[in-house]
Amino acid sequence: MTFLALLDYASVLVFALTGALVASRAQLDIVGFAFVACLTALGGGTLRDLLLDRNPVFWIGNPNYILLAAFAAVTVFFSAHLLESRLRWVVWLDSFALAVAVPAGTGAALALESPPVITVLMGMATGTMGGLMRDVVCNEVPLVLKQGELYISCAMAGAITAVLAIWLGLEVQFALLACAGVCWTLRAGSILFAWHLPVYKSRPPRS
Repeated sequence: MTFLALLDYASVLVFALTGALVASRAQLDIVGFAFVACLTALGGGTLRDLLLDRNPVFWIGNPNYILLAAFAAVTVFFSAHLLESRLRWVVWLDSFALAVAVPAGTGAALALESPPVITVLMGMATGTMGGLMRDVVCNEVPLVLKQGELYISCAMAGAITAVLAIWLGLEVQFALLACAGVCWTLRAGSILFAWHLPVYKSRPPRS
């Protein structure tokens, strides 16, 4: 198994767990669990592969990704009631998923020798779009868009770190590990210490 495939597997598993936990908060049936888990786990990578014209899309070429996401959904369906705070689990699992999915998307673009800007955008899309789809479908305020949250900015910082590390001569695997470290550190800081970017506040026009 290649390093990129391992990143994809890890991303699918953790994002599927978050999708299933959100489905539990919405009190869906087991098919709803599987649908939301698969949407969350595969959404970002699907968009990435379509935009990069990778053929076939990663989960069509290897259906084991779907089976892994479905297994995660079924597991959560029968065990979610054991968790005291499912929202907190969603937030923290999502932070780990982000830190795995962004290097997965960045690595996929690097493997195709995409320009730096496209590489960064593919890392961001892979890390954020699945969670955005999950929250919209389940009628939750998307974590991506919550006021003051470091989320998309974490993905961007991680992907830029990988591109700069490659430019400085670091091997791809180490560059992607640096990407993951930056992503998770910033996201964890946002959760624990309320790190955030400045938020626009409207002001009355000058008379």
